[in-house]
Amino acid sequence: MNKSLLHPEIQKFITANIGADSSKLALQKNPFPDVNWIAILNQIAAKTKAKDKLPTFFKTENIIYPSKISVEQTSSEKTALYKASLVSGDTLIDLTGGFGVDDLYFSKVIKNVIHCEIDAELSNIVKRNFIILGIRNIQCELGDSTTYLDKTQSKFDWIYIDPSRRNNTKGKVFMLKDCLPNVPELLPFYFTKSDNILIKTAPILDISAGLLELSNVKCIHIVAVDNEVKELIWELSKGFIDTKTIKTINITNEKTEEFSFELNSNNHFSNYSLPKKYLYEPNSAIMKSGGFDEIGIQYQLDKLHQHSHLYTSEEKIDFPGRIFEVQDAISYTKSEMKSFLENKKANITTRNFPDSVEEIRKKWKIKDGGNSYCFFTTDMNNHKIVLICTKIK
Repeated sequence: MNKSLLHPEIQKFITANIGADSSKLALQKNPFPDVNWIAILNQIAAKTKAKDKLPTFFKTENIIYPSKISVEQTSSEKTALYKASLVSGDTLIDLTGGFGVDDLYFSKVIKNVIHCEIDAELSNIVKRNFIILGIRNIQCELGDSTTYLDKTQSKFDWIYIDPSRRNNTKGKVFMLKDCLPNVPELLPFYFTKSDNILIKTAPILDISAGLLELSNVKCIHIVAVDNEVKELIWELSKGFIDTKTIKTINITNEKTEEFSFELNSNNHFSNYSLPKKYLYEPNSAIMKSGGFDEIGIQYQLDKLHQHSHLYTSEEKIDFPGRIFEVQDAISYTKSEMKSFLENKKANITTRNFPDSVEEIRKKWKIKDGGNSYCFFTTDMNNHKIVLICTKIK
Protein backbone atom coordinates (compact mmCIF):
# COMPACT_ATOMS: atom_id res chain seq x y z
CA MET A 1 0.00 0.00 0.00
CA ASN A 2 1.52 3.28 -1.16
CA LYS A 3 0.91 5.62 1.80
CA SER A 4 2.67 8.48 0.01
CA LEU A 5 -0.57 8.83 -1.98
CA LEU A 6 -2.13 10.23 1.21
CA HIS A 7 0.05 13.34 1.19
CA PRO A 8 -2.36 16.32 1.37
CA GLU A 9 -1.04 17.91 -1.83
CA ILE A 10 -1.37 14.66 -3.75
CA GLN A 11 -4.90 14.09 -2.43
CA LYS A 12 -5.76 17.64 -3.46
CA PHE A 13 -4.35 16.98 -6.93
CA ILE A 14 -6.32 13.73 -7.27
CA THR A 15 -9.58 15.43 -6.30
CA ALA A 16 -8.95 18.37 -8.64
CA ASN A 17 -8.54 16.01 -11.60
CA ILE A 18 -11.65 13.87 -11.12
CA GLY A 19 -13.09 13.23 -14.57
CA ALA A 20 -9.98 14.40 -16.41
CA ASP A 21 -8.81 12.63 -19.57
CA SER A 22 -6.36 10.01 -18.26
CA SER A 23 -4.50 9.74 -21.58
CA LYS A 24 -3.79 13.49 -21.56
CA LEU A 25 -2.79 13.44 -17.89
CA ALA A 26 -0.37 10.60 -18.59
CA LEU A 27 1.54 12.85 -21.01
CA GLN A 28 2.04 15.56 -18.40
CA LYS A 29 5.11 15.88 -16.25
CA ASN A 30 4.70 14.33 -12.81
CA PRO A 31 4.30 17.23 -10.34
CA PHE A 32 5.31 14.84 -7.53
CA PRO A 33 8.56 13.22 -8.75
CA ASP A 34 9.06 11.29 -5.51
CA VAL A 35 5.77 9.41 -5.99
CA ASN A 36 4.98 6.96 -8.78
CA TRP A 37 3.05 8.84 -11.48
CA ILE A 38 1.14 5.73 -12.63
CA ALA A 39 -0.05 5.17 -9.06
CA ILE A 40 -1.38 8.74 -8.89
CA LEU A 41 -3.12 8.39 -12.26
CA ASN A 42 -4.67 5.13 -11.09
CA GLN A 43 -6.13 6.88 -8.04
CA ILE A 44 -7.65 9.56 -10.26
CA ALA A 45 -9.20 6.97 -12.62
CA ALA A 46 -10.50 4.79 -9.78
CA LYS A 47 -11.91 7.69 -7.78
CA THR A 48 -13.60 9.04 -10.91
CA LYS A 49 -15.29 5.67 -11.36
CA ALA A 50 -16.31 5.70 -7.69
CA LYS A 51 -18.06 9.07 -7.88
CA ASP A 52 -21.44 7.66 -8.87
CA LYS A 53 -20.89 4.00 -8.09
CA LEU A 54 -19.41 4.33 -4.58
CA PRO A 55 -20.56 7.70 -3.17
CA THR A 56 -19.69 6.84 0.45
CA PHE A 57 -16.09 6.11 -0.51
CA PHE A 58 -15.91 9.08 -2.88
CA LYS A 59 -17.10 11.54 -0.22
CA THR A 60 -14.71 10.20 2.42
CA GLU A 61 -11.28 11.82 2.53
CA ASN A 62 -8.06 9.79 2.33
CA ILE A 63 -9.56 6.62 0.84
CA ILE A 64 -7.01 4.59 -1.11
CA TYR A 65 -8.38 2.85 -4.20
CA PRO A 66 -7.18 -0.34 -5.89
CA SER A 67 -6.92 -0.49 -9.68
CA LYS A 68 -9.63 1.04 -11.85
CA ILE A 69 -10.55 -2.48 -13.01
CA SER A 70 -11.09 -3.57 -9.40
CA VAL A 71 -13.42 -0.62 -8.86
CA GLU A 72 -15.27 -1.45 -12.08
CA GLN A 73 -15.73 -5.06 -11.00
CA THR A 74 -16.85 -4.37 -7.44
CA SER A 75 -20.49 -4.11 -6.41
CA SER A 76 -22.05 -0.68 -6.48
CA GLU A 77 -23.32 0.69 -3.19
CA LYS A 78 -26.89 0.42 -4.52
CA THR A 79 -26.58 -3.33 -5.15
CA ALA A 80 -24.64 -3.84 -1.91
CA LEU A 81 -27.48 -2.21 0.01
CA TYR A 82 -29.93 -4.62 -1.59
CA LYS A 83 -27.79 -7.66 -0.73
CA ALA A 84 -27.59 -6.48 2.88
CA SER A 85 -31.40 -6.58 3.01
CA LEU A 86 -31.26 -10.35 2.39
CA VAL A 87 -29.14 -11.29 5.41
CA SER A 88 -29.41 -11.09 9.20
CA GLY A 89 -27.78 -12.59 12.27
CA ASP A 90 -24.53 -12.37 14.17
CA THR A 91 -21.87 -13.63 11.75
CA LEU A 92 -21.09 -13.49 8.03
CA ILE A 93 -17.94 -14.47 6.21
CA ASP A 94 -17.11 -13.05 2.80
CA LEU A 95 -14.88 -15.58 1.04
CA THR A 96 -13.88 -13.22 -1.80
CA GLY A 97 -13.72 -9.84 -0.08
CA GLY A 98 -12.26 -7.66 -2.84
CA PHE A 99 -12.63 -3.92 -2.24
CA GLY A 100 -15.10 -4.60 0.56
CA VAL A 101 -18.14 -2.65 -0.64
CA ASP A 102 -20.55 -5.50 0.08
CA ASP A 103 -19.02 -6.02 3.52
CA LEU A 104 -19.45 -2.35 4.37
CA TYR A 105 -23.20 -2.81 3.98
CA PHE A 106 -23.29 -6.28 5.53
CA SER A 107 -21.65 -4.75 8.62
CA LYS A 108 -24.69 -2.52 9.10
CA VAL A 109 -27.00 -5.52 9.66
CA ILE A 110 -24.59 -8.26 10.84
CA LYS A 111 -22.77 -8.02 14.18
CA ASN A 112 -19.47 -9.49 13.00
CA VAL A 113 -18.23 -9.73 9.41
CA ILE A 114 -15.05 -11.47 8.20
CA HIS A 115 -13.46 -10.17 5.00
CA CYS A 116 -11.18 -12.76 3.35
CA GLU A 117 -8.84 -11.61 0.60
CA ILE A 118 -5.93 -13.51 -0.96
CA ASP A 119 -4.24 -10.38 -2.37
CA ALA A 120 -2.07 -8.82 0.35
CA GLU A 121 -2.01 -5.32 -1.16
CA LEU A 122 -5.80 -5.23 -1.53
CA SER A 123 -6.35 -6.67 1.93
CA ASN A 124 -4.20 -3.94 3.49
CA ILE A 125 -5.99 -1.21 1.54
CA VAL A 126 -9.40 -2.50 2.60
CA LYS A 127 -8.40 -2.86 6.25
CA ARG A 128 -7.16 0.73 6.34
CA ASN A 129 -10.22 2.07 4.48
CA PHE A 130 -12.59 0.43 6.96
CA ILE A 131 -10.79 2.28 9.76
CA ILE A 132 -11.16 5.58 7.87
CA LEU A 133 -14.86 4.81 7.34
CA GLY A 134 -15.31 4.16 11.07
CA ILE A 135 -16.23 0.48 10.64
CA ARG A 136 -15.22 -1.57 13.67
CA ASN A 137 -17.04 -4.89 13.21
CA ILE A 138 -15.24 -6.17 10.10
CA GLN A 139 -12.27 -8.50 10.59
CA CYS A 140 -9.85 -8.64 7.65
CA GLU A 141 -8.18 -12.00 7.03
CA LEU A 142 -5.36 -12.31 4.50
CA GLY A 143 -5.10 -15.60 2.67
CA ASP A 144 -7.09 -18.33 0.96
CA SER A 145 -10.64 -18.41 2.32
CA THR A 146 -10.99 -22.17 1.84
CA THR A 147 -7.98 -22.70 4.08
CA TYR A 148 -9.41 -20.29 6.64
CA LEU A 149 -12.77 -22.11 6.67
CA ASP A 150 -11.06 -25.48 6.97
CA LYS A 151 -9.10 -24.38 10.03
CA THR A 152 -11.81 -22.50 11.90
CA GLN A 153 -14.19 -24.27 14.28
CA SER A 154 -16.75 -21.50 13.86
CA LYS A 155 -20.06 -21.81 12.05
CA PHE A 156 -21.51 -18.72 10.40
CA ASP A 157 -25.02 -17.41 9.90
CA TRP A 158 -24.10 -16.57 6.30
CA ILE A 159 -21.40 -17.29 3.74
CA TYR A 160 -21.06 -14.77 0.92
CA ILE A 161 -19.13 -15.52 -2.28
CA ASP A 162 -18.39 -13.49 -5.39
CA PRO A 163 -16.39 -15.99 -7.48
CA SER A 164 -14.12 -14.60 -10.17
CA ARG A 165 -13.87 -16.03 -13.65
CA ARG A 166 -10.55 -17.70 -14.46
CA ASN A 167 -8.54 -15.85 -17.09
CA ASN A 168 -8.21 -18.95 -19.27
CA THR A 169 -12.00 -19.19 -19.69
CA LYS A 170 -12.40 -15.88 -21.53
CA GLY A 171 -14.52 -16.31 -24.62
CA LYS A 172 -15.88 -19.64 -23.41
CA VAL A 173 -19.28 -20.43 -21.94
CA PHE A 174 -19.52 -18.98 -18.46
CA MET A 175 -19.92 -21.75 -15.87
CA LEU A 176 -19.51 -21.51 -12.12
CA LYS A 177 -17.08 -24.44 -12.18
CA ASP A 178 -14.77 -22.21 -14.25
CA CYS A 179 -14.54 -19.63 -11.46
CA LEU A 180 -12.41 -19.22 -8.37
CA PRO A 181 -13.36 -20.55 -5.95
CA ASN A 182 -15.06 -23.51 -7.62
CA VAL A 183 -18.37 -23.12 -5.81
CA PRO A 184 -20.17 -26.23 -7.18
CA GLU A 185 -17.26 -28.41 -6.06
CA LEU A 186 -16.95 -26.75 -2.65
CA LEU A 187 -20.66 -26.40 -1.90
CA PRO A 188 -20.95 -29.51 0.35
CA PHE A 189 -18.01 -28.18 2.38
CA TYR A 190 -19.54 -24.71 2.62
CA PHE A 191 -22.76 -26.17 3.99
CA THR A 192 -20.80 -27.66 6.91
CA LYS A 193 -19.90 -24.07 7.85
CA SER A 194 -23.22 -22.31 7.26
CA ASP A 195 -26.84 -23.12 6.50
CA ASN A 196 -27.22 -19.99 4.36
CA ILE A 197 -25.13 -19.05 1.34
CA LEU A 198 -25.33 -15.98 -0.89
CA ILE A 199 -23.54 -16.13 -4.25
CA LYS A 200 -23.06 -13.16 -6.57
CA THR A 201 -22.53 -13.83 -10.26
CA ALA A 202 -22.34 -11.68 -13.34
CA PRO A 203 -25.53 -11.33 -15.43
CA ILE A 204 -23.87 -13.23 -18.28
CA LEU A 205 -24.47 -16.48 -16.36
CA ASP A 206 -27.43 -18.38 -17.79
CA ILE A 207 -30.00 -19.06 -15.06
CA SER A 208 -30.71 -22.60 -16.27
CA ALA A 209 -26.98 -23.39 -16.31
CA GLY A 210 -26.56 -22.02 -12.79
CA LEU A 211 -29.41 -24.17 -11.51
CA LEU A 212 -27.74 -27.26 -12.97
CA GLU A 213 -24.55 -26.49 -11.05
CA LEU A 214 -26.02 -25.42 -7.71
CA SER A 215 -28.13 -27.33 -5.19
CA ASN A 216 -30.52 -26.02 -2.52
CA VAL A 217 -31.28 -22.80 -4.43
CA LYS A 218 -34.11 -20.99 -2.64
CA CYS A 219 -34.29 -17.73 -4.59
CA ILE A 220 -32.55 -16.06 -7.51
CA HIS A 221 -32.42 -12.27 -7.30
CA ILE A 222 -31.87 -10.46 -10.60
CA VAL A 223 -30.62 -6.98 -9.75
CA ALA A 224 -30.64 -4.12 -12.24
CA VAL A 225 -29.65 -0.48 -11.77
CA ASP A 226 -31.30 2.06 -14.08
CA ASN A 227 -32.59 -0.77 -16.27
CA GLU A 228 -29.20 -2.46 -16.70
CA VAL A 229 -28.79 -5.88 -15.09
CA LYS A 230 -25.72 -5.74 -12.88
CA GLU A 231 -25.68 -9.04 -11.01
CA LEU A 232 -27.46 -12.28 -10.16
CA ILE A 233 -27.72 -13.16 -6.48
CA TRP A 234 -28.22 -16.85 -5.69
CA GLU A 235 -29.73 -17.47 -2.26
CA LEU A 236 -29.07 -21.02 -1.05
CA SER A 237 -30.48 -22.69 2.06
CA LYS A 238 -29.19 -26.02 3.36
CA GLY A 239 -31.61 -28.83 2.57
CA PHE A 240 -33.99 -26.59 0.61
CA ILE A 241 -35.89 -28.58 -2.05
CA ASP A 242 -39.16 -26.64 -2.42
CA THR A 243 -40.24 -24.40 -5.30
CA LYS A 244 -37.64 -21.81 -6.26
CA THR A 245 -38.50 -18.12 -6.50
CA ILE A 246 -37.17 -15.63 -9.01
CA LYS A 247 -37.20 -12.03 -7.82
CA THR A 248 -36.41 -9.13 -10.15
CA ILE A 249 -35.30 -5.73 -8.87
CA ASN A 250 -34.70 -2.59 -10.90
CA ILE A 251 -33.20 0.19 -8.77
CA THR A 252 -33.69 3.73 -10.05
CA ASN A 253 -33.34 7.16 -8.45
CA GLU A 254 -37.11 7.50 -8.33
CA LYS A 255 -38.08 4.08 -6.98
CA THR A 256 -37.31 0.37 -6.94
CA GLU A 257 -39.36 -1.88 -9.22
CA GLU A 258 -39.86 -5.41 -7.92
CA PHE A 259 -41.49 -8.45 -9.51
CA SER A 260 -41.45 -12.07 -8.30
CA PHE A 261 -42.72 -15.43 -9.47
CA GLU A 262 -42.28 -19.11 -8.76
CA LEU A 263 -39.99 -20.96 -11.14
CA ASN A 264 -41.35 -23.76 -13.34
CA SER A 265 -44.97 -23.25 -12.38
CA ASN A 266 -47.33 -24.85 -14.90
CA ASN A 267 -50.26 -22.55 -14.16
CA HIS A 268 -49.19 -19.64 -16.35
CA PHE A 269 -50.67 -19.15 -19.82
CA SER A 270 -50.60 -15.83 -21.66
CA ASN A 271 -53.59 -14.16 -23.25
CA TYR A 272 -52.89 -12.63 -26.66
CA SER A 273 -54.41 -9.69 -28.46
CA LEU A 274 -53.76 -7.10 -31.14
CA PRO A 275 -52.31 -3.78 -29.90
CA LYS A 276 -54.61 -1.76 -27.66
CA LYS A 277 -54.26 1.80 -26.33
CA TYR A 278 -51.22 1.21 -24.10
CA LEU A 279 -47.99 -0.72 -24.68
CA TYR A 280 -45.70 -2.10 -21.96
CA GLU A 281 -42.05 -3.12 -22.18
CA PRO A 282 -40.69 -5.02 -19.12
CA ASN A 283 -37.49 -3.78 -17.49
CA SER A 284 -34.21 -5.58 -18.14
CA ALA A 285 -34.34 -7.63 -14.92
CA ILE A 286 -37.68 -9.13 -15.93
CA MET A 287 -36.37 -9.79 -19.43
CA LYS A 288 -33.42 -11.67 -17.91
CA SER A 289 -35.76 -13.71 -15.69
CA GLY A 290 -37.70 -15.23 -18.56
CA GLY A 291 -40.99 -14.67 -16.71
CA PHE A 292 -42.80 -13.55 -19.84
CA ASP A 293 -46.10 -15.30 -19.16
CA GLU A 294 -46.03 -14.50 -15.44
CA ILE A 295 -45.67 -10.74 -15.88
CA GLY A 296 -48.67 -10.60 -18.21
CA ILE A 297 -50.85 -12.69 -15.93
CA GLN A 298 -49.96 -10.88 -12.69
CA TYR A 299 -50.63 -7.48 -14.27
CA GLN A 300 -53.62 -8.73 -16.29
CA LEU A 301 -52.12 -7.68 -19.61
CA ASP A 302 -52.38 -9.25 -23.05
CA LYS A 303 -49.30 -10.25 -24.98
CA LEU A 304 -48.77 -9.27 -28.61
CA HIS A 305 -47.04 -12.54 -29.57
CA GLN A 306 -45.43 -15.49 -27.83
CA HIS A 307 -41.92 -14.26 -28.68
CA SER A 308 -42.41 -10.48 -28.78
CA HIS A 309 -42.48 -9.90 -24.99
CA LEU A 310 -44.53 -6.74 -25.35
CA TYR A 311 -47.82 -6.27 -23.54
CA THR A 312 -50.94 -4.20 -24.09
CA SER A 313 -54.13 -2.94 -22.41
CA GLU A 314 -56.97 -0.48 -22.90
CA GLU A 315 -56.54 1.05 -19.42
CA LYS A 316 -53.15 2.34 -18.21
CA ILE A 317 -51.66 0.56 -15.19
CA ASP A 318 -48.50 0.98 -13.12
CA PHE A 319 -45.91 -1.42 -14.52
CA PRO A 320 -42.26 -2.41 -13.82
CA GLY A 321 -40.86 -1.13 -17.09
CA ARG A 322 -41.55 1.42 -19.80
CA ILE A 323 -45.10 2.49 -20.67
CA PHE A 324 -46.22 3.96 -23.99
CA GLU A 325 -49.43 5.22 -25.52
CA VAL A 326 -50.02 3.77 -28.98
CA GLN A 327 -50.74 6.49 -31.55
CA ASP A 328 -50.75 4.28 -34.67
CA ALA A 329 -50.32 0.61 -35.53
CA ILE A 330 -49.23 0.13 -39.15
CA SER A 331 -48.30 -2.82 -41.29
CA TYR A 332 -44.63 -3.16 -42.20
CA THR A 333 -45.14 -2.46 -45.87
CA LYS A 334 -43.53 -0.05 -48.30
CA SER A 335 -46.61 2.15 -48.64
CA GLU A 336 -47.24 2.39 -44.88
CA MET A 337 -43.61 3.07 -44.09
CA LYS A 338 -43.36 5.81 -46.70
CA SER A 339 -46.48 7.50 -45.31
CA PHE A 340 -45.58 7.35 -41.65
CA LEU A 341 -41.83 7.01 -41.09
CA GLU A 342 -39.61 7.48 -44.15
CA ASN A 343 -37.19 10.41 -43.65
CA LYS A 344 -38.60 11.02 -40.15
CA LYS A 345 -36.96 11.09 -36.72
CA ALA A 346 -37.82 8.34 -34.21
CA ASN A 347 -36.51 6.13 -31.40
CA ILE A 348 -36.55 2.55 -32.67
CA THR A 349 -36.86 -0.74 -30.77
CA THR A 350 -37.17 -4.20 -32.34
CA ARG A 351 -38.83 -7.17 -30.65
CA ASN A 352 -39.27 -10.46 -32.53
CA PHE A 353 -38.52 -8.75 -35.82
CA PRO A 354 -36.23 -9.93 -38.68
CA ASP A 355 -34.46 -6.60 -39.36
CA SER A 356 -32.04 -4.89 -36.99
CA VAL A 357 -32.39 -1.29 -35.85
CA GLU A 358 -29.46 -0.31 -38.08
CA GLU A 359 -31.01 -2.01 -41.12
CA ILE A 360 -34.34 -0.29 -40.51
CA ARG A 361 -32.74 3.16 -40.16
CA LYS A 362 -30.70 2.71 -43.32
CA LYS A 363 -33.57 1.31 -45.39
CA TRP A 364 -36.10 4.00 -44.46
CA LYS A 365 -33.67 6.86 -43.73
CA ILE A 366 -35.02 7.26 -40.18
CA LYS A 367 -32.94 9.54 -37.96
CA ASP A 368 -32.42 8.80 -34.27
CA GLY A 369 -34.23 10.85 -31.62
CA GLY A 370 -37.41 12.85 -31.41
CA ASN A 371 -40.56 12.19 -29.41
CA SER A 372 -41.82 9.18 -31.36
CA TYR A 373 -41.01 5.68 -30.12
CA CYS A 374 -41.45 2.99 -32.77
CA PHE A 375 -41.65 -0.71 -31.96
CA PHE A 376 -41.01 -3.00 -34.91
CA THR A 377 -42.49 -6.32 -33.88
CA THR A 378 -44.76 -9.26 -34.75
CA ASP A 379 -48.41 -9.52 -33.71
CA MET A 380 -50.47 -12.53 -32.63
CA ASN A 381 -51.33 -13.26 -36.28
CA ASN A 382 -47.61 -13.38 -37.22
CA HIS A 383 -47.89 -10.10 -39.14
CA LYS A 384 -44.94 -7.69 -39.09
CA ILE A 385 -46.17 -4.40 -37.62
CA VAL A 386 -44.88 -1.05 -36.41
CA LEU A 387 -46.33 0.60 -33.30
CA ILE A 388 -45.84 4.37 -33.28
CA CYS A 389 -46.01 5.52 -29.66
CA THR A 390 -45.43 8.34 -27.22
CA LYS A 391 -43.61 7.55 -24.00
CA ILE A 392 -45.48 7.92 -20.71
CA LYS A 393 -42.90 6.42 -18.35
